[in-house]
This record gives sequence, structure tokens and C-alpha cells, in this order.
Amino acid sequence: MNNKATSILLLSLVLLPLYASASPRVGGWRPLSDVNDPHVVEIGKFSVSEYNKQSKAELKFVVVVSGESQVVAGMNYRLIVAVNDGVETAGAGASKNYEAIVWERAWLKSMNLTSFKPAI
Repeated sequence: MNNKATSILLLSLVLLPLYASASPRVGGWRPLSDVNDPHVVEIGKFSVSEYNKQSKAELKFVVVVSGESQVVAGMNYRLIVAVNDGVETAGAGASKNYEAIVWERAWLKSMNLTSFKPAI
């Protein structure tokens, strides 16, 4: 091997792992850049509404606190949503955080709530 070929080989061996570690893993969770994005808020509201339908609860959506997305056959969203329980009692008004996972298939205009539980 000549010096130029050796240099290119060494450079590629150094740069390839750096490139691989910088790119997101397929199927891995990635933080959302803007939890106030109208689409993210819509998904947060959907998660609370759907949970209420399924469990006969009366939670009220407040805000999306944080979130991540995951590319699957569509998109999974794992959101921490703040909700009020809607019960008129002493101390009411304090919000509680829940973790909601919503699977969206945008091309079908379809969203499914796959998990909704108190956030740890």
C-alpha cells in the first residue's frame, strides 16, 4: 500500500465510529426538540382524552412537560403530560405527571394510546 492509501484507510477507521455514534439509532428514542409544537400538544391532548374514554376518568390536560419520539412502523411518542384530576377537593389544582405512549401512523390519520401511567 502506498502512503496515500494508508492515510485514507486510517482516516476512515477514525471517522467511521465518530459518524456512527453521532447518528441516531434506528428504533431508538430521541428527545423532542419542542414540546410546545402544536402537533406534540395535539398528541398530548389525545392521550388524556383517550385515557378518559377507556377508564371513565375525568383528567384535564394541562401541558406536555417533556417527550421523546421513536421511529417504528409510524412514530411512537413517549410524553410526560401534566394533568389535573378534575375533582373539586382541598388541594385540587395541583397537577400530576403521567407518562403516555402514543403510536401514530400519520398517513392513516391514526393514533393509538398504548400506555398511560403515573410518571415516576
